[in-house]
Amino acid sequence: MRFLGRYLLLLLLGALALQLYFMARIALMAVWDPGSTTFQRSEMWRVAKTQGQLPWRQQWVDAGQISPQLSRAVIASEDGSFADHGGLDWEAIESAWERNQKAEARAARRAGTGKPAKVIGGSTITQQLAKNLFLSGERNILRKAQEALLTLELELFLSKPRILEIYLNHVEWGEGVFGAEAAAQHYFRIPAARLSSSQAARLAVMLPAPKRFEKRPGSPYLASRSATIQARMAGVELP
Repeated sequence: MRFLGRYLLLLLLGALALQLYFMARIALMAVWDPGSTTFQRSEMWRVAKTQGQLPWRQQWVDAGQISPQLSRAVIASEDGSFADHGGLDWEAIESAWERNQKAEARAARRAGTGKPAKVIGGSTITQQLAKNLFLSGERNILRKAQEALLTLELELFLSKPRILEIYLNHVEWGEGVFGAEAAAQHYFRIPAARLSSSQAARLAVMLPAPKRFEKRPGSPYLASRSATIQARMAGVELP
C-alpha cells in the first residue's frame, strides 16, 4: 500500500509539473512567437520520412501583416463565436455530437456494421491551437481533458487577438505549407497582407482538409462554400 501511495503521489506530482510547464510556455507566448508546434514537428518527420526531402513553407508575420479579410473568413468558417466564448463553445460541441450520432446511425443502416461516418468537429479556434501547439493526434479521454485544460489556459493568459495571430501563423494550409504568409504565397503569389475577401474565404474553407483541397483546387464544394463564407464575413466581429 505504501508503494501504491508513493506511485500515485509521483503520478500526481508529474501531472502537476506538466501542467505548470504548459502554463509557463503559454504565458511566455504573450511576448514570444512560438517557432513551431507539436503538429508541425510531427508533419516534418512524416514528410521527410516518406518523401526523403522536406519541402517546407512557413514565415511568421505579425497580425498587422495579415489581411483582416483572412481573420474574418477564418472566424466565419471555423468559429463564429470566437470573440465571445471562453475557449469552449458548448453549443457547437453539442451540435457536432448530435450530427455525428445521426451520421453514425445512417452509416449503420446502410452498411449494417455500426461503423461511424465521417466525424464532424466542434472545436473552437482556441481548441485547435491547443491541439496543434502541444498534443499528438491520438484520440482518447485523457487527451481531450488535456486539450480542454490547455484551451482554458490559452484563454486565461493570452488575448483573443494574440490567440488568432498565433493560430493564423501556424495552421496547416497544405503539404508542408503552414501559416497565412506561406499560404498566400503558395496559392496566390502575394503576401498575406494583400489577400482579398474571395481569396481569404477560399483559404478559410480549406482548413478542415487542406491537403485534400490543395490537390483539388477546382472542387465545386470549395467554390460554393467559399461564396457562402465570403457572404458571412461582413457580419464577423473581430476581437
